[in-house]
Amino acid sequence: MRRAPYDGVVLTAPVTVPYVRYSQETAHWWIARGLKAALDAAGLRKEEVDGLSVSSFTLFPDTPVGLAQHLGFTVRWLDTIPMGGASGVVAARRAARAVQAGDADIVACVAGDMNRIDSFRRLLSSFSRFSQDAAYPYGYGGPNAIFALIMDAYMAEYGATRADFGRIAVAQRENALRNPDALMKSPLTLDAYLNARPIAEPIALFDCVMPCAGAEAFLVLRAEEAARRGLPFARLRSTIERHNAFPEDPIQLRGGWAVDVNEFWEMAGLGPEDMDLLQTYDDYPVISMMQVEDLGFCDKGAGAAFVRSRDLTVAGDFPHNTSGGQLSVGQAGAAGGYLGLVEALRQVTGQAGPTQVAGARRACVSGFGMVNYDRGVCSAAAVLEGA
Repeated sequence: MRRAPYDGVVLTAPVTVPYVRYSQETAHWWIARGLKAALDAAGLRKEEVDGLSVSSFTLFPDTPVGLAQHLGFTVRWLDTIPMGGASGVVAARRAARAVQAGDADIVACVAGDMNRIDSFRRLLSSFSRFSQDAAYPYGYGGPNAIFALIMDAYMAEYGATRADFGRIAVAQRENALRNPDALMKSPLTLDAYLNARPIAEPIALFDCVMPCAGAEAFLVLRAEEAARRGLPFARLRSTIERHNAFPEDPIQLRGGWAVDVNEFWEMAGLGPEDMDLLQTYDDYPVISMMQVEDLGFCDKGAGAAFVRSRDLTVAGDFPHNTSGGQLSVGQAGAAGGYLGLVEALRQVTGQAGPTQVAGARRACVSGFGMVNYDRGVCSAAAVLEGA
């Protein structure tokens, strides 16, 4: 069955609450600032918002219901997207359908997390029952070891080298140096990447995201309302979402994008060659390379050759993770799943400032999240087009 397009619905007011490495503020504090920034950008009062979508790992013991009460929102549509790096795209596609159906008029989508000393370790200790029962008792905890297995298998299967993954990290750092909000402020060379401190072979220091605190947000509403308010906006040309794809694979070398890629581009009426930039979820470079392949920008296994022959910087021939991505901006918990979407929204509406890709009008954004035991189980993607 052919899916209905997202006609009449747009995304606007992309905002980032600048990240900090550590903070004593709660997730509520960060999310509140994200919401206020988005409403201020659109000239809205909170009473005009009747839908709310929230993603956070550290909101506990509250839920978005308690958050709405805490912040004084009265809404008729409320959602929580507990999907980590896939949260931004999933939030956008569900909010778009709610607005399209009339279940809400203006939906605020927000993600944010705190990061106190030792909070990341404590978060991991209760992340999933799979991990608690089958991994942690053996000292196998956290994403580094999981992605080390994935990266090692990818290298063995397709002949990629650490230098190939390093090209992704180095280009993103160059992009981040344009971004005043990026936490990583020093240039990164390929030699420095290759000689960095080992973490979990073959993963080393610059393969890993740095946990931090921060928030991201945007609004979803009808096109005529955005136009009436004079807001720059982008349309959703296509989205996909898939969970627990390829469970039979002994090690994850592909994600859910590969299941739905043909439908994804057919719905958009476009192809990879029509994109002005790509934003991938990048907690580790190997996952970015996997998304490049599974979204059809190159054949499976050809990701290494692809990044060797492309310039991935803002001014290059294949702009990728133009804000610097999580590898150089930081990973503010669930807000990491919004980072690429918010940056893409800025790009296609001409609001990206120092990271702006010249003439950018169309962007592909992909998400990946919830690493459970031995693989990431959530994937999503979207095509945004500026008005």
